[in-house]
Amino acid sequence: MDYPAFRIAIRRLQERTLSFVVKPPSIDIIFNVKNNPPMQTLGLSNPEPRSEGRFKSLFWPTIKTADDVDYLGTQGFWVCTLVAALSFVVGVLSGHALIGIVVLLFFYLGGVGVREHSLYAAAIVLALYIVDTLAAGSSVIRLGIGAVLFSNLRATWIASHWNPASNEAITPPRLRETWSDKFSDTIPMWLWPKVRVAFYVFSIAFVMLEAAGLGLLLRRRM
Repeated sequence: MDYPAFRIAIRRLQERTLSFVVKPPSIDIIFNVKNNPPMQTLGLSNPEPRSEGRFKSLFWPTIKTADDVDYLGTQGFWVCTLVAALSFVVGVLSGHALIGIVVLLFFYLGGVGVREHSLYAAAIVLALYIVDTLAAGSSVIRLGIGAVLFSNLRATWIASHWNPASNEAITPPRLRETWSDKFSDTIPMWLWPKVRVAFYVFSIAFVMLEAAGLGLLLRRRM
Protein backbone atom coordinates (compact mmCIF):
# COMPACT_ATOMS: atom_id res chain seq x y z
CA MET A 1 0.00 0.00 0.00
CA ASP A 2 1.17 3.48 -0.87
CA TYR A 3 0.99 6.40 1.65
CA PRO A 4 1.58 9.62 -0.32
CA ALA A 5 0.92 11.89 2.67
CA PHE A 6 3.50 10.02 4.72
CA ARG A 7 6.06 10.28 1.92
CA ILE A 8 5.46 14.03 1.58
CA ALA A 9 5.94 14.50 5.35
CA ILE A 10 9.23 12.56 5.26
CA ARG A 11 10.45 14.69 2.36
CA ARG A 12 9.66 17.96 4.18
CA LEU A 13 11.42 16.72 7.29
CA GLN A 14 14.54 15.93 5.25
CA GLU A 15 14.46 19.38 3.63
CA ARG A 16 14.18 21.14 7.01
CA THR A 17 17.00 19.03 8.47
CA LEU A 18 19.23 19.87 5.49
CA SER A 19 18.50 23.59 5.80
CA PHE A 20 19.33 23.49 9.50
CA VAL A 21 22.68 21.82 8.80
CA VAL A 22 23.55 24.21 5.93
CA LYS A 23 22.47 27.32 7.84
CA PRO A 24 22.82 26.78 11.59
CA PRO A 25 21.34 29.19 14.11
CA SER A 26 23.15 32.41 14.79
CA ILE A 27 26.00 32.10 17.25
CA ASP A 28 24.87 35.38 18.81
CA ILE A 29 21.47 33.91 19.65
CA ILE A 30 23.02 30.86 21.28
CA PHE A 31 25.81 32.39 23.31
CA ASN A 32 24.78 36.02 23.88
CA VAL A 33 22.00 35.07 26.27
CA LYS A 34 22.44 38.10 28.50
CA ASN A 35 21.47 40.48 25.72
CA ASN A 36 18.33 38.57 24.81
CA PRO A 37 15.06 39.88 26.32
CA PRO A 38 13.77 37.85 29.28
CA MET A 39 10.80 35.57 28.81
CA GLN A 40 7.50 37.02 29.99
CA THR A 41 5.74 34.80 32.52
CA LEU A 42 2.84 37.08 33.55
CA GLY A 43 4.24 37.11 37.09
CA LEU A 44 3.25 33.44 37.71
CA SER A 45 6.57 31.60 37.72
CA ASN A 46 8.76 34.39 39.17
CA PRO A 47 6.71 36.32 41.69
CA GLU A 48 8.21 39.40 43.24
CA PRO A 49 9.85 38.74 46.62
CA ARG A 50 8.46 40.29 49.73
CA SER A 51 9.77 43.81 50.24
CA GLU A 52 10.15 43.29 54.01
CA GLY A 53 10.57 40.61 56.65
CA ARG A 54 7.73 38.47 57.95
CA PHE A 55 7.95 39.88 61.50
CA LYS A 56 7.82 43.48 60.28
CA SER A 57 4.94 42.70 57.92
CA LEU A 58 3.03 41.24 60.85
CA PHE A 59 3.38 44.20 63.22
CA TRP A 60 4.21 47.22 61.03
CA PRO A 61 3.68 46.42 57.35
CA THR A 62 4.38 48.60 54.35
CA ILE A 63 3.21 48.26 50.76
CA LYS A 64 5.39 48.74 47.69
CA THR A 65 3.94 46.28 45.18
CA ALA A 66 0.64 44.55 44.45
CA ASP A 67 2.15 41.35 45.85
CA ASP A 68 2.43 43.15 49.21
CA VAL A 69 -1.27 44.05 49.04
CA ASP A 70 -2.26 40.46 48.36
CA TYR A 71 0.12 39.12 51.01
CA LEU A 72 -1.22 41.42 53.72
CA GLY A 73 -4.81 40.52 52.86
CA THR A 74 -3.98 36.83 53.20
CA GLN A 75 -2.07 37.47 56.43
CA GLY A 76 -5.02 39.36 57.94
CA PHE A 77 -7.38 36.56 56.97
CA TRP A 78 -5.28 33.93 58.73
CA VAL A 79 -4.88 36.11 61.82
CA CYS A 80 -8.66 36.55 62.15
CA THR A 81 -9.22 32.84 61.47
CA LEU A 82 -6.74 31.93 64.21
CA VAL A 83 -8.47 34.26 66.68
CA ALA A 84 -11.83 32.74 65.66
CA ALA A 85 -10.56 29.20 66.30
CA LEU A 86 -9.00 30.09 69.66
CA SER A 87 -12.16 31.91 70.79
CA PHE A 88 -14.29 28.93 69.79
CA VAL A 89 -12.08 26.48 71.73
CA VAL A 90 -12.12 28.71 74.82
CA GLY A 91 -15.91 29.04 74.60
CA VAL A 92 -16.42 25.29 74.32
CA LEU A 93 -14.01 24.49 77.17
CA SER A 94 -15.68 27.06 79.43
CA GLY A 95 -19.14 25.61 78.78
CA HIS A 96 -20.36 28.37 76.45
CA ALA A 97 -20.41 26.56 73.12
CA LEU A 98 -23.15 28.79 71.64
CA ILE A 99 -21.18 31.95 72.39
CA GLY A 100 -18.10 30.27 70.97
CA ILE A 101 -19.92 29.58 67.69
CA VAL A 102 -21.11 33.20 67.46
CA VAL A 103 -17.60 34.52 68.10
CA LEU A 104 -16.22 32.03 65.58
CA LEU A 105 -18.57 33.33 62.89
CA PHE A 106 -17.80 36.94 63.78
CA PHE A 107 -14.03 36.67 63.51
CA TYR A 108 -14.08 34.33 60.51
CA LEU A 109 -16.40 36.56 58.49
CA GLY A 110 -14.35 39.54 59.61
CA GLY A 111 -11.28 37.76 58.26
CA VAL A 112 -13.09 37.18 54.97
CA GLY A 113 -13.73 40.92 54.78
CA VAL A 114 -10.10 41.68 55.59
CA ARG A 115 -9.01 39.32 52.80
CA GLU A 116 -11.13 41.42 50.45
CA HIS A 117 -9.55 44.62 51.87
CA SER A 118 -12.64 45.78 53.79
CA LEU A 119 -11.59 48.55 56.17
CA TYR A 120 -14.86 48.19 58.10
CA ALA A 121 -14.23 44.50 58.75
CA ALA A 122 -10.73 45.14 60.09
CA ALA A 123 -11.97 47.98 62.32
CA ILE A 124 -14.96 46.11 63.77
CA VAL A 125 -12.83 43.04 64.52
CA LEU A 126 -10.35 45.18 66.47
CA ALA A 127 -13.20 47.02 68.25
CA LEU A 128 -14.79 43.79 69.48
CA TYR A 129 -11.47 42.41 70.64
CA ILE A 130 -10.75 45.59 72.63
CA VAL A 131 -14.17 45.44 74.30
CA ASP A 132 -13.74 41.75 75.09
CA THR A 133 -10.25 42.35 76.51
CA LEU A 134 -11.56 45.13 78.77
CA ALA A 135 -14.28 42.80 80.01
CA ALA A 136 -12.15 39.67 80.48
CA GLY A 137 -8.91 41.33 81.55
CA SER A 138 -5.65 41.82 79.72
CA SER A 139 -2.76 39.39 79.43
CA VAL A 140 0.44 39.12 77.45
CA ILE A 141 -1.22 36.88 74.86
CA ARG A 142 -4.22 39.21 74.54
CA LEU A 143 -1.99 42.25 74.17
CA GLY A 144 0.01 40.48 71.48
CA ILE A 145 -3.11 39.48 69.55
CA GLY A 146 -4.46 43.00 69.95
CA ALA A 147 -1.24 44.45 68.51
CA VAL A 148 -1.50 42.11 65.52
CA LEU A 149 -5.14 43.07 64.95
CA PHE A 150 -4.22 46.77 65.12
CA SER A 151 -1.47 46.15 62.58
CA ASN A 152 -4.07 44.28 60.56
CA LEU A 153 -6.29 47.38 60.56
CA ARG A 154 -3.37 49.57 59.47
CA ALA A 155 -2.42 47.16 56.69
CA THR A 156 -6.00 47.02 55.43
CA TRP A 157 -6.23 50.81 55.44
CA ILE A 158 -3.00 51.09 53.42
CA ALA A 159 -4.13 48.37 51.00
CA SER A 160 -7.55 49.95 50.48
CA HIS A 161 -5.94 53.29 49.53
CA TRP A 162 -3.02 51.90 47.51
CA ASN A 163 -3.76 52.20 43.82
CA PRO A 164 -0.83 53.51 41.77
CA ALA A 165 -1.36 54.07 38.08
CA SER A 166 1.09 51.44 36.94
CA ASN A 167 1.39 47.76 36.17
CA GLU A 168 2.46 47.18 39.77
CA ALA A 169 -1.14 47.83 40.85
CA ILE A 170 -2.31 44.61 39.18
CA THR A 171 -2.77 42.07 41.97
CA PRO A 172 -1.60 38.49 41.37
CA PRO A 173 -4.24 35.89 40.43
CA ARG A 174 -6.01 33.99 43.18
CA LEU A 175 -4.77 30.42 43.59
CA ARG A 176 -6.88 27.30 43.98
CA GLU A 177 -4.35 24.49 43.81
CA THR A 178 -4.32 23.41 47.48
CA TRP A 179 -6.94 23.44 50.22
CA SER A 180 -5.24 26.44 51.87
CA ASP A 181 -5.34 28.34 48.57
CA LYS A 182 -9.06 27.68 48.23
CA PHE A 183 -9.68 28.53 51.88
CA SER A 184 -7.80 31.85 51.85
CA ASP A 185 -8.12 32.91 48.19
CA THR A 186 -11.14 31.40 46.45
CA ILE A 187 -13.73 31.19 49.25
CA PRO A 188 -13.36 34.80 50.54
CA MET A 189 -13.68 36.20 47.02
CA TRP A 190 -16.86 34.17 46.50
CA LEU A 191 -18.34 34.56 50.01
CA TRP A 192 -17.79 38.23 50.88
CA PRO A 193 -20.21 39.78 48.34
CA LYS A 194 -22.93 37.42 49.57
CA VAL A 195 -22.53 38.02 53.35
CA ARG A 196 -21.23 41.60 53.46
CA VAL A 197 -24.52 43.33 54.32
CA ALA A 198 -25.51 40.60 56.77
CA PHE A 199 -22.12 40.91 58.44
CA TYR A 200 -22.58 44.66 58.84
CA VAL A 201 -25.84 44.14 60.74
CA PHE A 202 -24.57 41.15 62.72
CA SER A 203 -21.29 42.79 63.72
CA ILE A 204 -22.87 46.07 64.85
CA ALA A 205 -25.45 44.24 66.96
CA PHE A 206 -22.82 41.95 68.46
CA VAL A 207 -20.42 44.76 69.36
CA MET A 208 -23.25 46.80 70.89
CA LEU A 209 -24.32 43.78 72.95
CA GLU A 210 -20.75 43.21 74.08
CA ALA A 211 -20.35 46.89 74.99
CA ALA A 212 -23.59 46.80 76.99
CA GLY A 213 -22.31 43.77 78.88
CA LEU A 214 -19.04 45.57 79.58
CA GLY A 215 -20.98 48.58 80.90
CA LEU A 216 -22.97 46.38 83.28
CA LEU A 217 -19.79 44.66 84.44
CA LEU A 218 -18.05 47.97 85.15
CA ARG A 219 -21.11 49.26 87.03
CA ARG A 220 -21.07 46.23 89.30
CA ARG A 221 -17.41 46.72 90.05
CA MET A 222 -17.92 50.33 91.13
